[in-house]
Amino acid sequence: MWTFPLIVLALLVGLSFPLGRYLEWVIEGRYSAPPWLSRLERRLDTGPQNWKQYAFSLILFNTILFAAGYVLLSLQPWAPPNPDHKGMLAPCTIFNTVISFQSNTSLQHYFGEQHLSYFSQLAVIVWLMFTSGSVGFAALAAVVRGLRGDPHMGNFYLDLWRAFAYVFLPISLILALLFVAAGVPMTFRGAATLHSAGGDVQTICRGPVAVLEPIKHLASVGGGFFGASSAHPFENPNGWTNLVECVAILLLPCAQVVLFGRMLRRPRHALVLYGVMLALLVGMTGWAVYWEAGRPNPGLAGLPVDQATGGNLEGKELRFGAPASATFVAVTAAGDCGSVDCMHDSLNPLTCLSAFVGMWLNCVFGGKGVGLINLLLFLILAVFLGGLMVGRTPEYLGRKVEAREMKLAMIALLVHPIIILGPTALFAALSWGPQSTGNPGPHGFSEVLYEFSSSASNNGSELSGLKQTWGLNAIDPESPPGPYSPQWDTATGVVMLLGRFLSLIAAPALTGGLSVKPAVPVTVGTLRTDTVVFGLFLLGVVLLVGALLFLPGAVLTGAAEHFGPMPFGR
Repeated sequence: MWTFPLIVLALLVGLSFPLGRYLEWVIEGRYSAPPWLSRLERRLDTGPQNWKQYAFSLILFNTILFAAGYVLLSLQPWAPPNPDHKGMLAPCTIFNTVISFQSNTSLQHYFGEQHLSYFSQLAVIVWLMFTSGSVGFAALAAVVRGLRGDPHMGNFYLDLWRAFAYVFLPISLILALLFVAAGVPMTFRGAATLHSAGGDVQTICRGPVAVLEPIKHLASVGGGFFGASSAHPFENPNGWTNLVECVAILLLPCAQVVLFGRMLRRPRHALVLYGVMLALLVGMTGWAVYWEAGRPNPGLAGLPVDQATGGNLEGKELRFGAPASATFVAVTAAGDCGSVDCMHDSLNPLTCLSAFVGMWLNCVFGGKGVGLINLLLFLILAVFLGGLMVGRTPEYLGRKVEAREMKLAMIALLVHPIIILGPTALFAALSWGPQSTGNPGPHGFSEVLYEFSSSASNNGSELSGLKQTWGLNAIDPESPPGPYSPQWDTATGVVMLLGRFLSLIAAPALTGGLSVKPAVPVTVGTLRTDTVVFGLFLLGVVLLVGALLFLPGAVLTGAAEHFGPMPFGR
């Protein structure tokens, strides 16, 4: 039961340290590029930027991405390749889809094999996967330079290029070759039509899946070529590919912590942060595996189903099993990656809490750059509280943490629960929520809360009982859109934007202010941030703040469903 999660954790730890050294080599520009690439990089480098210029460049680039993505998706019926003749998407679906992938979320209010052409998959979805992951990577590089006290934050466009060309592109190419060798399709032919022995006609969708599969995990995006994502055998054929995908989700976020320590030249401090996040990941994984692989599905009690050896196998792919699927649940939640290899709607109630916790805390390694940035916000809060306890002005990395830094950190931290709990309460109070859920009671409420938790944390996974898909603009009577699809598309789109860009702007603003402050000498009273004691203190702050913000949500979802029935819901 514990073999698969232990192998995943061992590979993550073992590979992250050498990869972290490579990331530093790339981001610090210590490589020697070929002449034609050097000329390109000189053109991209518009000069050193302060935090305001860096943030403006980031926003401008993403604004252009949104406009281009919206236009390209609108051209789907006419743009080749489109061998299966996919039609026009609904405007609300286009809006939500572009924001979803631009914000590194991959909340899919569509089914890829039904609604998107090969052109849309490649020119919009895959392209936004590469760029959104690179944007988070660039933001982290700027934050580290600010903490290091550099006179500038670097250059956004050059950082973006380095992450794209020297990190995501080569690793994606290697993984794509491995996936093709394992049986993942890579073709531009249309869907195959087969005739069964009984005379029935079956349509089998396929396409350039191997291009999308690596980057969706490496960039922590997670959106699948197919609606079933990595539970589909064309995306994830066997146990070996499942292991590779599971490791790929968190490999770069783990390596970025090593990068953080090397750029700051404070490896012990980075090791403390690594230990805090690893402890949270181990706890989430252990909890999920115990309650999913070690406990039966209570809904199947009394039925002639053997659950003594396999755990809860409802909604699982038997080629993976419950332990591997439960590990994938914890990893995809920790990595802010919407990829799934099982049906989350079929998880045991307490297993689902592991996914909720990862999205609510949003700092357990997290997405590319963003997870570590979110942990640094908690760290600023911990340093402030520690300074109050010892009776002196809080300091971090030799610079005073004052009112401006605390305001920025608290704004970024408090926006997260507000954009989760506020829309959840609104949709639960109106008919938009209850009439869109596939289940009554606590599970139906879980579907609504999960949708907004996933949107705000830029995760993208869903409890699939929710009816929020419109899809193609032309309504199919046999598969009508969800009753309130436009409301869901609009609300989650706004939440994804706020959840993504507020922290990406607040963090450079915070560190940019710290970088211009004079260094404070280390004394006996200085609160050290490179000790085990501080690591435990930081872990306590993360858990305490998370519990204060989201404990009622945990009680009303997984806990209520586990201990039910209760008078709740409709």
